[in-house]
Amino acid sequence: MESIQQMLVDARAATSAIKSLADEQKQQLLRSLAVQITTHAATIVAENKKDLDKMSDEDPKKDRLLLNEARIQQLADSLNEIAALPDPANELVLERTLANGLNVQKRTVPLGVVGVIYESRPNVTLDVAALCIRSGNVCVLRGGSDAFHTNTILVKIIQDVLKEFKVNVHTVQLLPVDRSLINEMLTAVKYIDIIIPRGSQQLIEFVRGNSKVPVIETGAGVCHTYVEATADLEKASKIVTNAKVSRPSVCNSLDTVLVDEQVATGLLQLLAPSLAEYNVEIFADEPSYNILKGLSYPFLQHAAPEDFGREFLDFKCSVKVVNGADEALLHIQEYSSKHSEAIVSNDAAISERFLNEVDAAAVYVNASTRFTDGGVFGLGAEIGISTQKLHARGPFALEKLVTEKWFVRGDGQVR
Repeated sequence: MESIQQMLVDARAATSAIKSLADEQKQQLLRSLAVQITTHAATIVAENKKDLDKMSDEDPKKDRLLLNEARIQQLADSLNEIAALPDPANELVLERTLANGLNVQKRTVPLGVVGVIYESRPNVTLDVAALCIRSGNVCVLRGGSDAFHTNTILVKIIQDVLKEFKVNVHTVQLLPVDRSLINEMLTAVKYIDIIIPRGSQQLIEFVRGNSKVPVIETGAGVCHTYVEATADLEKASKIVTNAKVSRPSVCNSLDTVLVDEQVATGLLQLLAPSLAEYNVEIFADEPSYNILKGLSYPFLQHAAPEDFGREFLDFKCSVKVVNGADEALLHIQEYSSKHSEAIVSNDAAISERFLNEVDAAAVYVNASTRFTDGGVFGLGAEIGISTQKLHARGPFALEKLVTEKWFVRGDGQVR
């Protein structure tokens, strides 16, 4: 394909149909889609296997790519949750009548055409499509070549349901994976209203640097957990282990443990066996290296400067011993990607200081960073975790897929 021009024209033309679809119809459509993906689960798994077979077992993105029956059921549950959420469009935000008799209203309206560029995660295909349909938006999806077969079958199922409900099938389109066409998407200011990149830092930086269409970033996650001197170390060990090993390939997983020097030995004595069970490779600064060496930790490396501020997306993490909260906060300020940060502490004043001073989309006290997720936060699903501050921050979901529009009614007034 030499151009995606016609696909973009079709997307723009579809906006009126989805925007005018009744709320109850959108809910029914998403519930029907939930049924269809579970009905076709075996076909989805078979297509997904074609993609999985092309990827090395050593690639940390493989877990992101995987769709099995359990994950497909989770996606169906998410579709039903999104259907049950209130439509964020056409809400009356403000109304007043001016002295000259003009009636002025401000209402929420769909963004229009939402373009999403993403890598390896076919669940994004369903999440974005469902969120856009529910909010009255059209989406053009540019998935990665890694998930080509999976994305193709998912969009076919989505479009079959759109046909069933007599909705323009161009409401959801999958663009070709040809890289030469990305710039056409990024410069399609006439057709696309917003571009959202979801993937590696390299992808996000490329989109930000080359897009003429407005961009909402869903940033990479360099996530820290700071174990403060007053922390319950048993609790801290469980939180750190969960944040690292429960699903290391996702953006809210832990990358760096900061531990106060007063409790470094005690924490690492508890943490070493639980991380070793999962073969977690630790890149340790000198003090933590010496402690872990003394504990005969089997997967130990000296940390290099680049191991801090690094998103591992694997069974790997870095460890640094700090002298108090001031040093921990300075480290996070320097290396955080402003995604999710946590402190484990029994000192209420230090915990509140951490919450207030750390500049991140989600900040935790005595809990794992793994909770940063649109579904977990009651948003049904997410397009991604926004690490910027304009329009959306944190889980970027249904409520943020709208903008505002002024409606003014008069009776011949002039100025």
